[in-house]
Amino acid sequence: METKKVILSGIQPSGSLTLGNYLGAIKNWIKLQDQYECYFCIVDLHAITVKQEPKDLRSKTLEVLSIYLACGIDPEKNALFIQSHVPAHSEASWLLTCSSYMGELSRMTQFKDKSQSQGESIPAGLFIYPVLMAADILLYQTDLVPVGQDQKQHLELARNLAERFNNTYSPTFKVPDPYIPKEGAKIMDLQEPTKKMSKSSDNPNSFILILDPPEVIRKKISRSVTDSIGIVNYSDDQPGIKNLINIVCAIRGITQEEVVDMFKGKGYSEFKSYVAEVIIEELTPIQEKVKELISNKAYLEEIYKKGAEKANYVARKTLRKMQKKIGFIQ
Repeated sequence: METKKVILSGIQPSGSLTLGNYLGAIKNWIKLQDQYECYFCIVDLHAITVKQEPKDLRSKTLEVLSIYLACGIDPEKNALFIQSHVPAHSEASWLLTCSSYMGELSRMTQFKDKSQSQGESIPAGLFIYPVLMAADILLYQTDLVPVGQDQKQHLELARNLAERFNNTYSPTFKVPDPYIPKEGAKIMDLQEPTKKMSKSSDNPNSFILILDPPEVIRKKISRSVTDSIGIVNYSDDQPGIKNLINIVCAIRGITQEEVVDMFKGKGYSEFKSYVAEVIIEELTPIQEKVKELISNKAYLEEIYKKGAEKANYVARKTLRKMQKKIGFIQ
């Protein structure tokens, strides 16, 4: 029997998840779960590169797990786990850190951006976390990693570290490839549509949260930035409208042309009302399911413990290989 290829992906439980997380990542994961061996984690170790309030980190971790489940990720088919429940991530990260170079880590775009604003007081975790990300990927002998444009550099580092370790010792890791979904939706900021939608934005009108109530969604879409052209068209000259069209296409599974045709001769306010209702219709059942799951702590615990068992088994096997090859006594 042919073994399924392995896919690994995860989201940080810092802040609440956005429509961008849902359409750009989670909705695609659901399509992958029958075809691949999937490991979906909640990357709480990554979240603490920025100071977190402990009680918020705990509640957000369970919220993210509930969202995964409510969106349709099946815990019977996939390993759903919390990153810190698999100690091999931290251990493998240190072993790979010792094979990493200051130069390659200082070239990471996100570190460069943050160090410009934070200077000397930038946390060391922000410098080193791409190595932890490499450990996340390599521990599961991952074949494919779903990545957006902003994560390509991190995957490149994981590939370099895998090859370096394999060449120094002997073949230990699979060298992972990027998985670019055919219909990957990149959802942009509602206020600055040239930037990716992000939960870390200072302006709450710039993103829609998966758990935003209908009246908030309507308000945020009605305030979204458009232009003075006044015609619903899919064009780079109209990034705000283009983004709203992409949202509809990602949810409804229709083409940009179909959306443009629907709004021939109609104005922006009618179009925005339609976009808001499409989003509300998609998110309402998810929100109801999340509410139900969040109140069932015992069920969530059962899921993350079972997921960690499976993840631990696979990750420890790789970690032991690494330790043996480095020369540690087993």
